[in-house]
Amino acid sequence: MIKAKWLMANQEGDGGSTGGPNLKVVNEVPTPESLENVLDIPLKVSVELGRTKILVQDLIKLHKGSVIELQKIAGEALEVLVNDKVVAKGEVIVTNDKFGIRLTDIVSSTQRIRQLGEVA
Repeated sequence: MIKAKWLMANQEGDGGSTGGPNLKVVNEVPTPESLENVLDIPLKVSVELGRTKILVQDLIKLHKGSVIELQKIAGEALEVLVNDKVVAKGEVIVTNDKFGIRLTDIVSSTQRIRQLGEVA
């Protein structure tokens, strides 16, 4: 599979009239050596159980034993996020007395690239 690699051309005359960088797409097959520089970058991985909205007046009434109903339906796949971007979906499992996620669906590379342009 061919991946697209963005290169910045900051050479004189390549920046255009804006004076900013000119981005070019270069097709390149990734190799283990080309990924070497990013393999040890730490990423925040989280799993979202669900979300809801609550009024401040209801928030201050919460106490031990209160139940907050989430919008996610029981049995629905949970979202796996890497740096707050959905990369997969999965189901909860228990292994060695710890929770884990069995991945059931991986977000396509096209969808992941589309997420990069979304404002958080």
